[in-house]
Amino acid sequence: MLTLLFVSGCSLIMLKQSLVLASSAVQGDSTSKAPADVARDASLANQQPVSASRAAREEKILQDARRQQLAEKEAAFAAKEQELKKLSIKLEAQVKALEENKKRIDDRLKIQTDDKKKKQDDKMQKMVKLFKAMRGEQAGKMIDTLHEDQAMSLLSRLDTKTVAKLAPFISQPRILKWVSDNLQGN
Repeated sequence: MLTLLFVSGCSLIMLKQSLVLASSAVQGDSTSKAPADVARDASLANQQPVSASRAAREEKILQDARRQQLAEKEAAFAAKEQELKKLSIKLEAQVKALEENKKRIDDRLKIQTDDKKKKQDDKMQKMVKLFKAMRGEQAGKMIDTLHEDQAMSLLSRLDTKTVAKLAPFISQPRILKWVSDNLQGN
């Protein structure tokens, strides 16, 4: 039955084309089709139309292929995401370890600096006691031979009574600098 409909449909198309050709020939119309166009139209009419079920199957196959590609891409993205998460966790752990190491090193440096400063302060305190115990003339001459910064540091740690006792034996520019520093609050 389908074949009968198809044959009758093709016959109608061919009949229509014949009528169009005949009418254009009668009218002498310039828009009439060339014989090659008529032959092409006839061959198209002779082709079997694609069945609806076959088109649906082909469309389903294409959709399944697309779904498969999408699923593969999603799986690849998920794997990459997992890999990135693992790397992120690893980097965070390394950063945390580095921060802990930095803190430990900073603590050690602070302890070492504090120890060094305490030792220096202890040594300076011993020197202060020594200069307090010495005679004025002898202590003044020794302070005069020290480097400027050391002399000023030592004089600033001595009490005023001891500096007054040593002042006549220390060079006047050093005493003046010491007085000036104390007046300025250094």
